Amino acid sequence: MDHTAHHTQTGHDHATHEGHHGPAGHGTHTGAGASWGTAVRATLHCLTGCAIGEILGMVIGTALMWGNVPTMILAITLAFLFGYSFTLFAVIRAGLGLKSAIAVAFAADTVSIAVMETVDNGIIALVPGAMDAHLSDALFWSALLGGFVVAFLVTTPVNKWMIGRGKGHAVVHAHH
Repeated sequence: MDHTAHHTQTGHDHATHEGHHGPAGHGTHTGAGASWGTAVRATLHCLTGCAIGEILGMVIGTALMWGNVPTMILAITLAFLFGYSFTLFAVIRAGLGLKSAIAVAFAADTVSIAVMETVDNGIIALVPGAMDAHLSDALFWSALLGGFVVAFLVTTPVNKWMIGRGKGHAVVHAHH
């Protein structure tokens, strides 16, 4: 949508166009148009994929008695894989081809997953004894789940900021 002609008119109301300024002119939000609800939904979507991958990686690494570093690498890798795959499958179902869907998933989720994984794994690393806890220990699960809660709280404003600038999950919404 070309807004240049509109800007020469007197009495132009920018609020009527809120939510439609972006690279393609549709489907993205201005800073004011990115609601907390949208950010929460995007973060929960990301958290779901990250949590599945992270828990699976931690369980596999711990069950195989791997060291902390290889277990965390596996968990982070699987968190990115599952996080991307949730978006990838959604945009493919919406009709996007594989190559375009991969590009959208990377654009939508990379920052969100990276922030989430940094915070979550930082919490696990900082909780005394959590890195050495076993699957049967409450400390293992409380540090892991507590890390998810803190990561959600930190990542939600990041997603709100990105969506408000037409980035992150705003890219996915353009394909629904």
